[in-house]
Amino acid sequence: MKRRAWPFRSDGSRSSPALPLPNINGTRKDEDDRATTHRTTKLTATRPSWISPVRQIQSRSRPRSSTSTDGGDFSELPYDVLTKIAASFGIANLRTASLVCKSWYEALRPLREAMLLLRWGKRFKHGRGGVRPNLEKALDSFLEGAARGSTLAMVDAGLMYWESGKRDQAMALYHKAAALGDPAGQFNLGCVGLIRTIVCVAEPANSEEAVRWLHQSAVAGYVRAQYQLALCLHRGRGVDNDMQEAARWYLKAAEGGYVRAMYNVSLCYSFGEGLGCSHRQARKWMKRAADHGHTKAQFEHGLALFSEGDMLKAVVYLELATRAGETAAAHVKNVILQQLSATSRDRVLVLADHWRALPATS
Repeated sequence: MKRRAWPFRSDGSRSSPALPLPNINGTRKDEDDRATTHRTTKLTATRPSWISPVRQIQSRSRPRSSTSTDGGDFSELPYDVLTKIAASFGIANLRTASLVCKSWYEALRPLREAMLLLRWGKRFKHGRGGVRPNLEKALDSFLEGAARGSTLAMVDAGLMYWESGKRDQAMALYHKAAALGDPAGQFNLGCVGLIRTIVCVAEPANSEEAVRWLHQSAVAGYVRAQYQLALCLHRGRGVDNDMQEAARWYLKAAEGGYVRAMYNVSLCYSFGEGLGCSHRQARKWMKRAADHGHTKAQFEHGLALFSEGDMLKAVVYLELATRAGETAAAHVKNVILQQLSATSRDRVLVLADHWRALPATS
C-alpha cells in the first residue's frame, strides 16, 4: 500500500528528607534517647497513613501546621475531582497514584477495574490471549470500562461504534473523552470534523472547531494530531495557511516517531519551505523515513544513493520500494542490477529479504 504524506490535492491521514546522622562523638544516655525518639518520629511520619496507624495517633496529638494547611492535603481531594484527573491514566500511572494514600487507592478502584475490562476488550476484539474474536463482548467490555470513567475505554468503544456505522454514539463517547482531556479522543473529534467538512455537504461541520481539538491533542504530545495539525496549517484548512508553523509541527511529529512527518520534514528542508534549506538535514530525515518503511522515501533515498555512486545500497532501497508498490523504482533498480555482478545481485536480494523497518509511531 502506498504511503503518501505531502498534501497533494487528492489527499483527504505522560526526595525524601535526609535522615539525621548519629552522634559518633558520644552523648549522654538521655540525649541518645531523645535523638533516637526524634529519628523514629521522622521516619514514622514519612509513611503513608494507610500503611502505618502510628502516624494517625501522632497527628491527632499534635496541632496541624500552617504549612500543611496552606499547601493543601491531596488525600482530601473529592473523589469526583480525582477520578476526572486520572480518567486518561494508563495502568502504570494508576498503580502509582493508588499508592499515594488509602483514599486515593479507594477512589481509583473503578479506574483500575476499567483497565482490566479494557484489556479483555482488546483480547475479544483482536482474538488475542487465547480467546476467540467476539466484537459484541469486546464492545461490552469497553462500555463497562467507560462507565467506570476510563477515557481509554471510551475511545475504544467509540471507535467500534464508528466502525459499525453508529456515528452518533461514537461522537458522544469521543466528546466525553475529549472533555476529560484524552488526547486520542480530541484527535478523533478533530478528524471527524475535518471529514465532515469534506464529505458531508448537507451537514457542514465547523472546521475551525476541528482544528482546535487537533491543537489541544497536539499540545498534549499526540503525534498523529501533530501531523494532522501540520497538514491543516499547510493546506489552510480551518486555519490560515502558515508554512512555518506547519513545518514546526511536522518536525515535532517526526521527532516523536511519526513516519509520514519524517518524509515531509525532509521535503521542507529540501525546498526550504517553513525550514531553512539544508541538504544535509533533508538527507537525514529522508533516510530516517526510508528506514522506518516509508515507500516514497525508500525510492527517493535510493535515487540519491545511486547519484552518489553507492550502487549496492541504492539497489537495496529501490528493491524495497519496488516490493512495496513503487513501480517507478523498478526501472531504476533494473538499470543498476545490470551493472552489478551475479554475486552482488544475490546479496541485494538477501539484504532485502532480511530487512525490517525500524519501529515507528502509528
